[in-house]
Amino acid sequence: MLDKIVYFLHVVRTGSFSVAAKQYGISASAGSRWIIELEESMGVSLLKRSTRKVVPTQAGLKLYERFSRVNSEIDDIFTEIQNLGNDDRGIIRIASTPLFARDFLGTIVGEYLQDHPHVTFRIMETAFDVDHLDEIDFAIRASAIYQGFQEKDSLLVKRSLLKYPLMACCSPEYIQKFGEPEVPDDLRRHNCLYASTLVGGSKWVFERNKEMTTVSISQTVEVEDSQFIKTVALNGGGIGYLPVRLIEEELDSGSLVQVLRNYTNSEFEFSLYYRPRRQMPARCVNFKDYLIRRVREISEAE
Repeated sequence: MLDKIVYFLHVVRTGSFSVAAKQYGISASAGSRWIIELEESMGVSLLKRSTRKVVPTQAGLKLYERFSRVNSEIDDIFTEIQNLGNDDRGIIRIASTPLFARDFLGTIVGEYLQDHPHVTFRIMETAFDVDHLDEIDFAIRASAIYQGFQEKDSLLVKRSLLKYPLMACCSPEYIQKFGEPEVPDDLRRHNCLYASTLVGGSKWVFERNKEMTTVSISQTVEVEDSQFIKTVALNGGGIGYLPVRLIEEELDSGSLVQVLRNYTNSEFEFSLYYRPRRQMPARCVNFKDYLIRRVREISEAE
C-alpha cells in the first residue's frame, strides 16, 4: 500500500503516469494497475484522466496534501538512521544549467570522486526551472538580477554561488551594418539574441544615474544556450546580453564590443537550490559544502 501511495504522489506532481513510472522505476502499465488497486482499496476515485494530463480529484488532492507531509517525515527518519553510519555513499542527483555544468560542475564532480569513490552522481543538464525537487537533491540555476529585483516566492533554500556582470555586446561588423544603439530603447529596433531562462528573458534592465530602464527587446533568436548566443553575435547576427566571464577573450581581441557603455547592466547569478529538510543525507551535506567552497576558489583563481 505504501509503495502505491508514493507512486500516486509522483503521478500528481508530474501529471503523467508514464513520467511518474519512469521516476519510480516501474512500467507505466504496472503504475496504472497500482492506481486502480489503490482506488479500489479506498473506495474513491483519486485521479481524473484526460488525453493531456492527469489531475487529482478532491479526494486525491486531500490524500496528496496529507501524505506528502507524512512521506517527508518518513524520508527524514530514513536519512537520520542512514546518517548514523556517517557513510559517504549513495546517489547525488543534480539538475544544472548547462553553462555551470560545463565551466564548474564537471571539474568539481571529478575532484570529489577521487576522495569519495562510493558516491554516484546523476546529472541532468537543463536551462529550465525544475518545478519539484522531490526527485533531485540540488538544482543549480542561472538568472539575471538587478537593483530592486524580487525573486518569485519559493519554499526552496537558495544559496548564491557566484555573480558576474552582464554586458550587451555585438561584433564590429554588426555595428558597421546596422549602427550602434545609443540608449536602451534603441534595442527595440535591433536584432537581439534572446534566452528566456539565462539572462532575464526578453526584458533587459539597464541603470543610469540611479534610474532603471527595462526594455522589451526585439527577439531575433531565442535559444536556451549562452554559448550559442555568443556564436551568433560573433558572426554578426545581433546583440547579445551575456555574462562578462563568457566573453572576456572576445572583448580582449575586439571580436565583440560592448554597447550602451554609459549604462550599468544587470548581474548574472548562479544559485544553488535545495529542499529545506531537518535531515539531509550526509553525502549531500558534504558535497554541498565542497561545491560552495570550490566554486568560490575556482572563481577567485581566474
